[in-house]
Order: sequence, then structure tokens, then C-alpha cells
Amino acid sequence: MTWDSLVDWFLSLGKKYNVNPLVFGGIYVGAIPFFTASVAWIVRNYRKGKSIVIPVLLAGFFFVSAYLYLIIVGRNVPIWVYGFVIALIVFGVFSTVKKIRGKVKDQ
Repeated sequence: MTWDSLVDWFLSLGKKYNVNPLVFGGIYVGAIPFFTASVAWIVRNYRKGKSIVIPVLLAGFFFVSAYLYLIIVGRNVPIWVYGFVIALIVFGVFSTVKKIRGKVKDQ
């Protein structure tokens, strides 16, 4: 399989499921700095004894933003994709909580 045929196949999936892979990737990569800033905000507020509700909500939104795009815009997406997205979210929540606890513990 050549690089061009791989790219063509990948882009054809977007057409098949009504999801633009470049938009999905842009949202995914673009959300990373905002997610990271939200996690830092959570740690800072926790250490200062302030509310962490807003930074937690924002971190959650930035974490799932690309998947929200897929769920809202996607059409005829196979059910296993939704299961995979749910598994990614569960794993992401677990690893993020572990990361935050580690940073808070390092006080």
C-alpha cells in the first residue's frame, strides 16, 4: 500500500461518515494546550483551596471536544466506534485524575 492510497483511504472515511478528518484532527490537536492549561488551573486552585469546578468542566470539555464533533456531525458511524470513544474517555479520565493527584501530592 502506497502513502497516497493510504491518504485516499483515510480521507474517504471522512466522506463515508460525514466527518472531516482534518477538522477532527485540528480540534484534537488544538484542544491540547487548553486542556493542559485547565489541568494546571485545577492543580493551582486545589493548592490554594479554591473551587476547582470550572477548571474541571473546562478540562473535560477540551478532552472530549474532538469526540463531540464526531458524535454530533458523524452519520452512520459504526457502533464499535462509539464504544471505542467511550473507552478512550474512561481511560483519559483515569489517567488525568492520576496525573492531577500526582501533581497535588508533590506540594
